[in-house]
Amino acid sequence: MKGVIHKIICLSALFITLHSDHAKAQDIATLHETARSLMKQGDFENATLVLNKALKQEPDNLDLLKDQAFVFYLKRDFAGAVESGKKITARTDADVQCFQILGLAYKAIAEFKESDKMYKEALKKFPNSGVLYSEYGDLLASNNNAAAAIKQWEKGIETDPNHSSSNYYYAAKYYAQKGNIIWGLLYSEIFVNIESFTKRTDEIKSILFGGYQKLFSAPEAVNSAKENGTPFEKAVATDISTLTGLMVNGVTPETFTAFRTRFILNWYNRSSNEFPFRLFEHQRLLLQEGYFEAYNQWLIGPLADTQKFQAWTQNHADEVKAFQQFQHNVIFKIPEGQYYSH
Repeated sequence: MKGVIHKIICLSALFITLHSDHAKAQDIATLHETARSLMKQGDFENATLVLNKALKQEPDNLDLLKDQAFVFYLKRDFAGAVESGKKITARTDADVQCFQILGLAYKAIAEFKESDKMYKEALKKFPNSGVLYSEYGDLLASNNNAAAAIKQWEKGIETDPNHSSSNYYYAAKYYAQKGNIIWGLLYSEIFVNIESFTKRTDEIKSILFGGYQKLFSAPEAVNSAKENGTPFEKAVATDISTLTGLMVNGVTPETFTAFRTRFILNWYNRSSNEFPFRLFEHQRLLLQEGYFEAYNQWLIGPLADTQKFQAWTQNHADEVKAFQQFQHNVIFKIPEGQYYSH
């Protein structure tokens, strides 16, 4: 009988402990959710109070500590953000976000030396993080070292092609500025297919349109790629150079669509087996599905002529709607191994 009673007491104690732990976990989760809600509302002081309350119960909770460091940054307490960021990045379980938060704090106080050191350490730990390559490149560019920055953005594109659109964003701008038309165009179009509905999308569309205008006004850039580029660049430049006559009347959605249709047909007759490339596969799919004209209008129509674009969309409302549905339903993802920049 005593043994039975002892078992009941033990089971009761275990139940109370488990129930207490569950209630504690629920309480911390509720506090954390409240803190994040306050952060979104811009109430950083009360978010800090709530996070501190949760941390009293779980002082080593990494998610709470990350948000604590981020709140310091948001309320412009950069010294606090740096101190907290150093602590979380020193942990063995530190993740990419820990380094991002510390990077933001360093950038806010223009602490280049420590930030540079931190990103190098972070990339040793996370050598395939596209986000870290993107942010490290941005840091280098802000310190007037664009040549080093593009190496980081390219590495991010190579190792993590689908998880940081910013690498394509920065690389597209870099190549456009440096007169590398081929990669300026390719990275621009990849970017707007990954990130299709932001302010940055409109910015890169403008670069894309300007790039095509330069492409046909300065054929020497294509000739240079044919002679000195990588095998992939040479293949692209060769197909482009045979079609420049289609653009003698300038870059309009109509000439743009005609040129790119011929390019895709030629590419899949000559080079697609040697160089499978997701962007060209996407263009061919759009062509096959009947959305290519609407896609090209979406890319450059407003830039070429706003009034004509508005008229076109009104006269082709069904095509526009069908393309928009396609655009929302198809995820643009680049397979591993399709890296041809170097």
